[in-house]
Amino acid sequence: MDALILASSTGGLSLFASGRSSWRSNDLKAVHSPIIGPIGSSIGVQVPACSSDNAVGKFYTLKFRRHVIKHYGRGIQDTPTAFQKSNTKFLPNATSDHPLESEPAAYPKNTWNSVKNALDAFYRFSRPHTIIGTQALSIVSVSLLAIEKVSDVSSLFFTGVLEAVVAALMMNIYIVGLNQLSDIEIDKVNKPYLPLASGEYSIFTGIIIVTSFSVMSFWLGWIVGSWPLFWALLISFVLGTAYSINLPLLRWKRFALVAAMCILAVRAVIVQLAFYLHIQTHVLSRPAIISKPLIFATAFMSFFSVVIALFKDIPDIEGDKIFGIKSYTVCLGQKRVFWTCISLLEMAYGVSILVGATSSYTWSKVITVLGHSILASILWIRAKSVDLKSKAAITSCYMFIWKLFYAEYLLIPLIR
Repeated sequence: MDALILASSTGGLSLFASGRSSWRSNDLKAVHSPIIGPIGSSIGVQVPACSSDNAVGKFYTLKFRRHVIKHYGRGIQDTPTAFQKSNTKFLPNATSDHPLESEPAAYPKNTWNSVKNALDAFYRFSRPHTIIGTQALSIVSVSLLAIEKVSDVSSLFFTGVLEAVVAALMMNIYIVGLNQLSDIEIDKVNKPYLPLASGEYSIFTGIIIVTSFSVMSFWLGWIVGSWPLFWALLISFVLGTAYSINLPLLRWKRFALVAAMCILAVRAVIVQLAFYLHIQTHVLSRPAIISKPLIFATAFMSFFSVVIALFKDIPDIEGDKIFGIKSYTVCLGQKRVFWTCISLLEMAYGVSILVGATSSYTWSKVITVLGHSILASILWIRAKSVDLKSKAAITSCYMFIWKLFYAEYLLIPLIR
């Protein structure tokens, strides 16, 4: 066995092997092995040496070495020098019951980092830009259209809005989650940062999430007892499933026109009409009346939903080509679809300005005309600067379209 020597090097202690001794079967020869002290002094100890083929010799040699190291370590800890104190952190492994050279490093798991990573993965899985626009802002905005007087803004109103937002949010997570489950291979090309495509989530985990949220959404819609809300959830479920799931006669996203109609139906019609009627009839207990602001909101969001349905495929052209998704971008090209989307939005803003100008309320006229003029100008300036050869630039513009979508829901309640 090798004789162990504790040595000081650059302010730390290290173990190294030195020399080799042999012994005969009936006697152990003592080997004098110096242990170098922290300030250059040496301590002579007698360490029995043995050959590697004798188990008894190896056992007693190892026990003796541990004994020396253990007591020498205590001596260092008892010595009040700065050097010795700084090196005591290296000693615990030497006195453990495991072999010195195989002691594993123990790193405690950081619970907070694990929680943050889990939340980040779920955040990306839930596609928050769709939640903000399709659910939170849209439902609140449309609900405000039912307000006729100040007394309508009550705890009952806020409760009704909250019920609608939470139920719709859970259904939205089902829809976007099912789409990711159906598009794992495509997303590895187009959106590798999504949890299923990156491997952060297993397929089983994805199925559990989408199933749980769909059940909770229907459960909440049922116990609320609002038929407009329940039908909104059911139609969204059916169209969202047909859009994504890969079954015969389904997976409608493969067909550009049908895919656009699905998105149009949910975002432009269901969200506007169903959630307005939920507040108007169930919460405020009034008869169903289709008002001018509601008609405007439905028409404008129809344009916007078509644009989003077309635009979302522009940065995904590479993966869609590989997997045979015949989107308008694949059929017509990125540039043509891009400027079609911009033109549709500019037309929608033009109509919005005209509608705002016909309002009988001065404050509504000023805010809606000025607001839509500003948004139309910003969109045109941004569109002119987009590099259509850059996927990153197109994706950034797509997210900007979503911001315009959010902004419109701030203006819709002001249409009177």
